Amino acid sequence: MENEAARERLEAEQARVQGLVQGLRGDLSDEGDGSSEITDPADTGSDTFEREKDLAILEQLETELAELQAALARIDDGTYGVDEVTGEPIDPARLEVFPTARTNVDDEGQR
Repeated sequence: MENEAARERLEAEQARVQGLVQGLRGDLSDEGDGSSEITDPADTGSDTFEREKDLAILEQLETELAELQAALARIDDGTYGVDEVTGEPIDPARLEVFPTARTNVDDEGQR
């Protein structure tokens, strides 16, 4: 039952992140359609900055989506909640806060 609750939570977060990724991709493709003419170099710089920022956010969201998918795969494999380094159980409190955790907190610094 514990894994089913984790699965529901991860799937809900996955759906949320997928929606954000799709929306941001749509915004980025709309920006790149060339429909607006920019004549002021300051506007060009601002637009470039905003596009780069959006691309960085998109990359971060895609990484988060991959982590969510990996956590769901670990549930399917029966390895969810098991430290990938030590094989010990991950503290349930850690999984509550960070459901995609692959290791215990103490092990993070050792890697």
